Amino acid sequence: MDKQEIRHLLEQVKNDEVSIDQALLELKKEPFEDLGYAKIDHHRGLRQGYAEVIFGAGKTPEQIAGIVEHMHARGQSTILITRMYQEAADLLMEKYELHYDPKVKLGLIGRMPEPDGDGTILICTGGTSDIPVAEEAAWTAEAMGNHVQRLYDVGVAGIHRTLAHLDDIMQANVIITIAGMEGALASVIAGLADCPVIAVPTSVGYGAAFGGLAALLSMLNSCANGVGVVNIDNGFGAACLASMINHRK
Repeated sequence: MDKQEIRHLLEQVKNDEVSIDQALLELKKEPFEDLGYAKIDHHRGLRQGYAEVIFGAGKTPEQIAGIVEHMHARGQSTILITRMYQEAADLLMEKYELHYDPKVKLGLIGRMPEPDGDGTILICTGGTSDIPVAEEAAWTAEAMGNHVQRLYDVGVAGIHRTLAHLDDIMQANVIITIAGMEGALASVIAGLADCPVIAVPTSVGYGAAFGGLAALLSMLNSCANGVGVVNIDNGFGAACLASMINHRK
């Protein structure tokens, strides 16, 4: 149960549509559910503003399906699964209406919520090869109730491509920059924007890119102000931070 659902429940109590005892019963349910192989955090939405997301890597298809079943039974209307492989997607499709992108390895059960953030989260990539990480960020941000704008393949190898979107950059409330190679895009964008910039290094690059380490160090050493950096290929983490910023009233 997330904050919107709690608010709706309280409105129902106020309007005499739900009794106080029924509301208390809903709120008193265990904050987590122990399945043996997983402890589902049903109160995360109440604490943090968005419900728990399933990290699919390392879990069997049956484990993922079990977690989804219990989340669904407790009324979670939007269930996001990251780093999920085709075998798990095939199993979930037998029972649920699953939207799955095999390139991003990301699945969604249920509908995207209506955006209720303060503004737009702009997601920029240095190149086309960074799009899978960007789409992980975009799906996550949308599932958390944000309006997302995508701006792909605007890397510094052709800086005119970036400058052609100055209006979008300056109007965003939060920007996520995603780049491999030397990771210079974060510094360029942060030098143009007046909002927080979240940098995501990707593992895209030739040998000396060291699987994203070169981009990570470059972003950490950015001379532009207002840049925060998350881990390599961590589009999900960047979106969580961007959503928190975008929902601050």
